[in-house]
Amino acid sequence: MATSSNGKAGGSHAKKQTPTATERLTPTAVPAHKLVLRALTRSDFKVVQEIMDKVYSNMEGAWAQDEYNALLKKFPEGQICIEDNGQVVAAALAIIVQYSDFGDRHTYAKITGNGKFNTHNPDGDTLYGVDVFVDPEYRSLRLGRRLYDARKELCENLNLRAMVAGGRIPGYAAYASEMTPAKYVEMVRNKELTDPILTFQLSNDFYVRKLIRGYLPYDSESKAYATLLEWINVYYDEETDKLIGNQKSNARIGIVQWQMRATKDLDDFFQQMEFFVDTVSGYKADCVLFPEFFNAPMMALTNEESPSVAIRSMSAFTEPIKNKMMELAVSYNINVIAGSMPLYDDGKLYNVSYLCRRDGTVDEQYKLHVTPDEASYWGMRGGDKLRCFDTDFGKIGILICYDVEFPELSRMLSDEGMKILFVPFWTDTKNAYQRVRLCAQARAIENECYVAITGSVGNLPRVENMDIQYSQSAVFSPSDFAFPHDAIVAEATPNTEMTLIADLDLDLLKDLNTSGAVRNLRDRRKDLYSLSWAKKTERDDELLAQGEERAPKTASRRKAVSAG
Repeated sequence: MATSSNGKAGGSHAKKQTPTATERLTPTAVPAHKLVLRALTRSDFKVVQEIMDKVYSNMEGAWAQDEYNALLKKFPEGQICIEDNGQVVAAALAIIVQYSDFGDRHTYAKITGNGKFNTHNPDGDTLYGVDVFVDPEYRSLRLGRRLYDARKELCENLNLRAMVAGGRIPGYAAYASEMTPAKYVEMVRNKELTDPILTFQLSNDFYVRKLIRGYLPYDSESKAYATLLEWINVYYDEETDKLIGNQKSNARIGIVQWQMRATKDLDDFFQQMEFFVDTVSGYKADCVLFPEFFNAPMMALTNEESPSVAIRSMSAFTEPIKNKMMELAVSYNINVIAGSMPLYDDGKLYNVSYLCRRDGTVDEQYKLHVTPDEASYWGMRGGDKLRCFDTDFGKIGILICYDVEFPELSRMLSDEGMKILFVPFWTDTKNAYQRVRLCAQARAIENECYVAITGSVGNLPRVENMDIQYSQSAVFSPSDFAFPHDAIVAEATPNTEMTLIADLDLDLLKDLNTSGAVRNLRDRRKDLYSLSWAKKTERDDELLAQGEERAPKTASRRKAVSAG
């Protein structure tokens, strides 16, 4: 069968009922995903057969087991799948061919050897896409995009010239009486029409070489036509050892300088979130970073006059927002660092950042150092754990705002292998912002890592204590010859809503550690001093007590987070 499923949502859906105000405050139930990309095995056949029967119910259904086994035997590396919590939900199948043996006028039966796959040639020059299919229940997660990305990686690492596939055009049947297939393809390419398969393939960097007549004779939806699609491997002369899953040497990160604006309800807020996740993922970024307290507009919906009561009421939105971020991370295939949000747990108020990975897992980092005003104005307290996180683009750390002003934390993360430090912040004035920025730049130099910071801009007139914002988001590097002359990789326009996309060369950090003009990590005098993690103290309670002593008896306009 030809390439047949794009991983996008399709078909009709029941209209969702508008949730009530109470329901918006209630944590939404989001299925827990654990996505793993791996090679198919013979034991997967039964599940693969079930999926194929669903996808190809109108096209002869699933393959026979001997066809499936033949493919695995001849080219096991080319048969890949995505499993969710141990269950296969999508797969991509391929062979290697010497393309000149077949040319552009081949049929599916000819190039696959009538399902025997004796056309596979390990010494060939082209990866040929035999099939792609996604369980219909999972098409909203855009798994097809992940499978195509894995195929591209396979093509590059096998040093193959190109990837070629015959793509069905199932939308053509509705227009066959009014236009030729060539005209239909042209209109899809010009975005005048949308085809469920061709539109997806064009968005994944394929181009149409030509149309093939009679490619799949039984494909009535495509009128037996197919597009001959090709993706060129620009690294054709380069070879690497692993086929898929290599450790990245470059990471592309996106950061959002977030505009604080009034919001009608939770759904309205979700739309703003998804816009930025969608936008940044469109640049094929590995992650996107949001600011500290980016959900502050929700405080206006609580209708509470007391700031301490309002922020606790706002914390009811944290769980549904986190769940939505988890859903977006999987759906858009991008790791999301969800800034930070208030968490009210067991009678204690915390500030927490969530790392929502694109494989469906989630981790959290509590803000460790609360400012005196955060403690006195809101009754907020700090967490007691620091973590270095593993991601598919390297080891990272997250320090929330004020935490970056304490160099011990980033040094501990560096000792665990952190290469990129993410700092979501909230500041109201430029001098408060400068403390965060200058400390972040220092952390990049002393720990030989990249540091990304981002905050919010704009005003929230109805939200006392968080009504004005100041931000200039940026990405900083170490300061040496291989890096930008001012150690600034990228920088946003101050106080303007925008995104930054930055490519970070992680190999430069390795070179710096071994041959830099100075080598901060290697030259530390560990024979003279050391750094270790102590038990949690009662510092939080001390701050709270101090805040209660000096707290004003009447409402004030003091800024709770002005120190970061």
